[in-house]
Amino acid sequence: MIPLSVLDLSLITAGGSPAQAFRNSADLARHAETLGFRRYWLAEHHAMPGIASAATPVVIGHIAAATKIIRVGSGGIMLPNHAPLTVAEAFGTLDALFPGRIDLGLGRAPGSDQATMRALRRDPQSADRFPNDVVELLRYLGPPQPDQHVIAIPGANSRVPVWLLGSSLFSAHLAALLGLPFAFASHFAPDQMEDAIALYRTQFKPSHSLEAPHVMLTVNIIAAEDDATATLLKTSLDQYFVALRHGRPTPFPPPQDNLIWSPAEQATLTHTLRYTFTGGPQTLAGKLTPFLNQHTPDELMIATPIFNHEARKRSLEIAMTCLERR
Repeated sequence: MIPLSVLDLSLITAGGSPAQAFRNSADLARHAETLGFRRYWLAEHHAMPGIASAATPVVIGHIAAATKIIRVGSGGIMLPNHAPLTVAEAFGTLDALFPGRIDLGLGRAPGSDQATMRALRRDPQSADRFPNDVVELLRYLGPPQPDQHVIAIPGANSRVPVWLLGSSLFSAHLAALLGLPFAFASHFAPDQMEDAIALYRTQFKPSHSLEAPHVMLTVNIIAAEDDATATLLKTSLDQYFVALRHGRPTPFPPPQDNLIWSPAEQATLTHTLRYTFTGGPQTLAGKLTPFLNQHTPDELMIATPIFNHEARKRSLEIAMTCLERR
């Protein structure tokens, strides 16, 4: 069976709060651990009314403390927002507290809009330094060299596994060049998925971190006892995504019957969320199997953007059962 993992945005639902989002995330992580999921990752987004995981290392510590064996990490840390040394220290600290359980996924995007980028004191050119920053960060996490004047403490010698995340060819190429595992954000940016996978696999160079290419694909799964219920649950994601695309991010909304979208909105939802798998157990299995057979990922990461927390937990159960039987 393909290894399964969870991507959590620590959703702030309409009428909810960050505190409730963190309680739900801890509960969902414990549930995922019980079900046998391999990893539980959280994402860095800023100034988003529906996402509580802005201080990602802090939330990772919260989740790791609430669980026992599941790996916990970032999907991802937006490296251009941070100095590589501070990231090395944060994840070195997490590794010291939870040895052998921490992953560090790195992204190149800001995780925010232009105004928030300025509030973060982000240099507009920082994305251009991403390859150099990744190499610098890897150096801080490895064994100190004789000519190395700055050492991450904690961090040095931790060898926290580093992943590159992407939604384009850029990070695929860099991950291949550096010999790092690669995760593609097909759950919201599917257009270049196939090209990125092919480029990564063909250009991969073995490293001390990884001997062969390792691809993880992220998809949305919204599963329920029957197709009609799952379809209704998906309306929360549709509403959230359309609001985001219109520049009006909101808390994650409850499901709603009889939504009517403009042709342009419907086309955007159909195209951009085409790797959102929705349905009851039989329907879900029928959709996932061709996807996995065609793209052969080494791991599958599941986002479960569902308003009701218990329904989100049930969705993970159904997804795991469907893939166990595959």
